[in-house]
Amino acid sequence: MRTILFSRFLRLSALGCTVKHSITWCPEGNSGYLLKLHNLSARCHSSETKERSYWQFLKRKVLKPPSPPYSHVCQVGDPVLRLKASPVDPTEITSSRIQNVIKHLIKVMRKMDCIGLSAPQIGVSLQIVALEYPVHLVDEEPESLRKTKGLAPFPLKIFVNPSIRIMDSKTITFREACESISGFSACVPRYHAVEISGLNERGEPVSWQTDGWSARIIQHEMDHLNGILFIDRMDSNTFENIKWMELNE
Repeated sequence: MRTILFSRFLRLSALGCTVKHSITWCPEGNSGYLLKLHNLSARCHSSETKERSYWQFLKRKVLKPPSPPYSHVCQVGDPVLRLKASPVDPTEITSSRIQNVIKHLIKVMRKMDCIGLSAPQIGVSLQIVALEYPVHLVDEEPESLRKTKGLAPFPLKIFVNPSIRIMDSKTITFREACESISGFSACVPRYHAVEISGLNERGEPVSWQTDGWSARIIQHEMDHLNGILFIDRMDSNTFENIKWMELNE
């Protein structure tokens, strides 16, 4: 009886390996057919690698990969998030290059409905932060939570080359998240009141003293300028996926 030969990929998901075998069906006496596996090659990996489609490949060839400032938020693992951001030459703040960074920063912050964003988060390692807490975002929170956390709206504020001064060294711990660690949160201690000083988008000196949640936002964004993420300050026992309960339903 003729032997039938064919090859296929067998995925050994438990081991995280992709193994190519030659599978041979051949007569084995009166008992039918015997399956023989001949290992041709094996490639092991700890996690799946995303495969791009042909159209994605063509898109990248024609349009080229995006370059900073990005229209998305960089995710943890991107080296730019761990760099100490460089100061901006004050005489360059009104230049088209820096104004373009500020414009992108505001656009991405509002697109993501976040209340603070730093230039490193859009791929630019410069000391620039944008802060804004619109009324409609505050109103989405329960009134009891607004009082507990000290939530209050504030208009758009841009700080270039900012510095921070602690006004009240009492620390308060609340859960916080970050667009650069999407889908996760943890409890982080922050100072109750701070003052941030720097230059605005026109290169003019500005400062802001505040407390409560806005002080937390300032500290969070200032950390970004120093290559620090909230996971470096968190209580690790409180680190969680924000959708873990939904997944169990």
